[in-house]
Amino acid sequence: MKREQSKKYSGLQKLRIISQAGFFALFLILFIKTHYGGEDYLTTTVEGFFHFDPLLALATTIGSRLFFVAFWLSIITLLFTLIFGRAICGWICPLGAVHQFFSFVFKKTRWLKPKKDDHLSLAPKYIILIIVLAASIFAVNLAGYLDPLSFLYRSFAVYFTPLLNMAFSQSAGLTYSLGFESLGQTFGQTLGNLALNSYFQHALAIGLLLMAAILLNAWKERFWCRYLCPAGALLGLFSRFNVFKLKIDPEKCINCHLCSIQCQTNARPYPAGEWKSSECIYCETCAAICPTAAITFPVRWQAEKIQGVNLSRRKILLTSLTTLLVAPIFKITLHRQRAYPALIRPPGALPEEKFLNKCIKCGECLKVCPTNGLQPALTEAGPEGIWTPVLVPRIGYCEYYCSLCSQVCPTGAITELTIEEKTTVKIGTAFVDKNRCLPYTLGRQCLVCEEHCPVSPKAIQTITVETLTPEGKVATNLAPFVNVNNCIGCGICENKCVVVDEPAIRVSSIGEARSEKNRLLLQVNEPGDPQQ
Repeated sequence: MKREQSKKYSGLQKLRIISQAGFFALFLILFIKTHYGGEDYLTTTVEGFFHFDPLLALATTIGSRLFFVAFWLSIITLLFTLIFGRAICGWICPLGAVHQFFSFVFKKTRWLKPKKDDHLSLAPKYIILIIVLAASIFAVNLAGYLDPLSFLYRSFAVYFTPLLNMAFSQSAGLTYSLGFESLGQTFGQTLGNLALNSYFQHALAIGLLLMAAILLNAWKERFWCRYLCPAGALLGLFSRFNVFKLKIDPEKCINCHLCSIQCQTNARPYPAGEWKSSECIYCETCAAICPTAAITFPVRWQAEKIQGVNLSRRKILLTSLTTLLVAPIFKITLHRQRAYPALIRPPGALPEEKFLNKCIKCGECLKVCPTNGLQPALTEAGPEGIWTPVLVPRIGYCEYYCSLCSQVCPTGAITELTIEEKTTVKIGTAFVDKNRCLPYTLGRQCLVCEEHCPVSPKAIQTITVETLTPEGKVATNLAPFVNVNNCIGCGICENKCVVVDEPAIRVSSIGEARSEKNRLLLQVNEPGDPQQ
């Protein structure tokens, strides 16, 4: 082989880096553009990336027992992997690009020192894949927690957008104080154009998980891709049949081990008999770095025996049985017996059980909410609902003429709604706490909640009340009360209430349109009564 062929693989390696940077930039641009920009309907979102993900397609299909039509694109990913191997992991995946970049940085800073022999098992990601798929049988959707696209988008949406919001806000304030008004206006205008949310609960925990995943690259290059990524494991099962097979010319090989030392995923290109096609992401590093150009990837259509990952039948069986025993525990929660008041789902959300089967905790709806009202849940939805979206009216309300959250959901957990349809969807009911409401307790006039109520006719109406004030006088004022038939639970009344610590009017999930059971009067069956 001539030296020029080694240059070919060096060129392919550079082309791969350009491809990674390009797809990551596309992901980032679509991420930034997924926000309210003054139009009722979004024209570009990052949602399409998720539809090419076969892990999400498989887990949500098994869990919900339905196939979401948009996931037909994941078939293209599988067919591509069958022919070209796990090239998607090395050339396209945006999270893979992040790990690739930091692995490069850690190498340059000498935090990461690749070793000649790495005998750490590559089986964990396959075990995680088995757990995810086995849990789906019990309609417990765990795919979103470690799926690369969900993990990356959720981390960016919940952790980085508040950081960027804070950075632009502080920069604008600082430049104004220093007298650079034009620069301050630029920062302020940029912040307004990006529509960055300012706060997310649990942002620290989600951000720390991303930081941990990145820092693990200082121990092993592309640690996530090697040991944790269930999507990569699924693609690895298909990639074993691809047509590009590694070949080492024994006459040129000088046994330097450079290819194995620098392999990004420990696919062990040397010796050739130990090469793991299911782990190779076709980064071309081994062929580009080989000093004698002994490594090539010729096309071989015939099947051949390839060294796989050591995953015994006993380990597969034990993992599957353990998951089948543990997964149902996720559904053992009080919320299935009696509705939880703070569990206010976005308009268009499916009934709770179906919603949990489909929601992948990606955070798209959280990012696009213009009032920052949608937040990642922790305990509101039980164990299986962690990081699913809930409306927290104290932080932000559900904008009356907005259906953006329903437009970006990649799995159909939130049914897409038009503006007209959304304005009629009831997601909860507001209740006045007369022990805290100013007209009822202090005899002071206040109708802020009634003024902000957006529905017509208004759900918050007024009555005349007489109140004994703390001074011993009787005050006559108009006081608010809620017409529960008109209220849609948008939460603007709770958000705007002047009682700052514990609002005098609060929204509960009760009465939500998606549930036949979560009604104002609970139907309790006596022993011996027929089931409803």
